[in-house]
Amino acid sequence: MEKRELGRSGLIVHPFVFGGNVFGWTADEKTSFGLLDAFVDSGFNFVDTADVYSKWAPGHTGGESETIIGNWLKQGGKRDQIILATKVGKPMGEGKTGLSKAYITKAVEDSLKRLQTDYIDLYQSHEDDANTPLEETLATFTDLIKQGKVRAIGASNYGAVRLREALQVSKENGFARYESLQPEYNLYAREDYEHQYESLCRENNLGVITYFSLASGFLTGKYRSEADLNKSQRGGGIKKYLNGRGYKILAALDKVAGEYNANPAAVAIAWVMARPGITGPIASATSILQLKEIAKAAELTLSPDAIELLTTASSY
Repeated sequence: MEKRELGRSGLIVHPFVFGGNVFGWTADEKTSFGLLDAFVDSGFNFVDTADVYSKWAPGHTGGESETIIGNWLKQGGKRDQIILATKVGKPMGEGKTGLSKAYITKAVEDSLKRLQTDYIDLYQSHEDDANTPLEETLATFTDLIKQGKVRAIGASNYGAVRLREALQVSKENGFARYESLQPEYNLYAREDYEHQYESLCRENNLGVITYFSLASGFLTGKYRSEADLNKSQRGGGIKKYLNGRGYKILAALDKVAGEYNANPAAVAIAWVMARPGITGPIASATSILQLKEIAKAAELTLSPDAIELLTTASSY
């Protein structure tokens, strides 16, 4: 299976990333353990989560996903088989938020404890913190790398101007630099990344791991009318895709999926994988069957004609 380096980090990953947002939310611990085992047993190695997952769920406080991953690592002994990514910065309640030295220093210890590991492979700023100087944030991350608690750092939900500024601050001060960006990107949501970030990431050899790679499930082809929106907890967020452009994309996915004897989800993921500069798309699953369907993307080598059909159908 193909492997790619994440930016200049030295982290070598397979180009399909398991999204840990479902652990402790729509997948209980037993199901999550099965999914993680199946993922690793299939030859993949990159798992992405965040300290705040799944604070949005009723009765949750955040940390649920990290806790489940930590319990899985403890019982399975597979720490050396995965590249583990988590994030810091989004509000965790009680003033726990941002990218100050004081907060990052505390938050990383909390994440390490929940994850039951001594180090985090990729520690990401979950969103920009305009109230904290970039120098303070990047110096703190650099210290964590020197201490062996973090191997590399990345950014998510950063504006392009701020990301470029952060890279410059790292260069001028000898700090560790953001080695990756985690943007929203998929066949439907293309414009923001392609206009603002694509050239910046390629110029600076930043790894790119995309979230919402299946547009909240729309690109699986499971939702084709408003009547389908009650099929899952995420259905309500899919209505915005049910328009002329969305249906055009689904038609192209159906055509290519038929040609490759695959499913639309795998084709949609394979298209992202084939984009220049993309390290790997993030996608989640709540069943082994879903995981296997999505993971087929890693086996697909789309022809130039197939890529062109999908790119044209999804033009904006």
